[in-house]
Amino acid sequence: MIETRGLTKRYGSTLSVDNLTFTVAPGRVTGFLGPNGAGKSTTMRMILGLDRATSGQALINGKPYGDLVDPLRTVGALLDAKWVHPNRSARDHLRWLARSNRLPAGRVDGVLNQVGLTEVADRRAGAFSLGMSQRLGIAAALLGDPGILLFDEPVNGLDPEGIVWIREFMINLASEGRIVLVSSHLLSEMAMTATDLIVIGRGRLITQCTTEGFVDRVSGSNVRVQSPQIGKFSELLRQQGMLVTASGDDDPTVMVTGAGANTARIGDLAAENGIALHELSLHRGSLEDAFIKITGGDVEYSAGHPTRDRSQASALVAAGR
Repeated sequence: MIETRGLTKRYGSTLSVDNLTFTVAPGRVTGFLGPNGAGKSTTMRMILGLDRATSGQALINGKPYGDLVDPLRTVGALLDAKWVHPNRSARDHLRWLARSNRLPAGRVDGVLNQVGLTEVADRRAGAFSLGMSQRLGIAAALLGDPGILLFDEPVNGLDPEGIVWIREFMINLASEGRIVLVSSHLLSEMAMTATDLIVIGRGRLITQCTTEGFVDRVSGSNVRVQSPQIGKFSELLRQQGMLVTASGDDDPTVMVTGAGANTARIGDLAAENGIALHELSLHRGSLEDAFIKITGGDVEYSAGHPTRDRSQASALVAAGR
């Protein structure tokens, strides 16, 4: 388990991480989200012992990173894809890491094959593209077959095929019971990859919840209903306290929101009253929209986009935290 307790980091007068407390459990991909300057990378560095906390603790399986024996066997991380000696080959870079943690040399070729770098394993790492460097960084993270993995912007520089690969790769790692904590600015990818979210702003925890729960509470969801008896059914829905919005007089489709507006309840109501349905589908808001609403007041640099009602969004998230 990854756990932070009151984690705080100051750089002079600048408060980068502010009393941050959260836990990351195994078996799920957890997205670590926040605007630029929110403190995500600093938090990851403190978890890995690369930065010393001003106060509080960051623990891995109940211990600080510095207390782990052969740490690559417990936790693997990709924070900076270009952190590699440019004149070393990919294979030699991994051999050096393996030797430092008393890992079997045979693991090197295994992880190179796992990330698709076997054919370029003897090429200088300094000549790698950013996408290839990302793959080498992931190979290094996997070298000790750890149960805990931290990735900071892992899809940076990857082509579309590579993005799909890392998405499926992280989901598979979590399905094996590992802890996967990933920070990314590509929210569309996080929506497809992360089952849980930790959202921070200005170094403070905004919320920790499921991805679906975050989107539903902040952006809401509605149900699209189409029926040849839409007029009669709309009245039944309103009698149940739901809000029904019609597209037009001749359109047999409505959008249903409000308390109890879910596909199961609406489908049951239609069946009980002999209403034929041609469409019954849930439409959720996007993770991008929810993220902007909830973090709008915590953006360090703004381009002057219209202000979202962050106070209302924050109340919704706080109520479900």
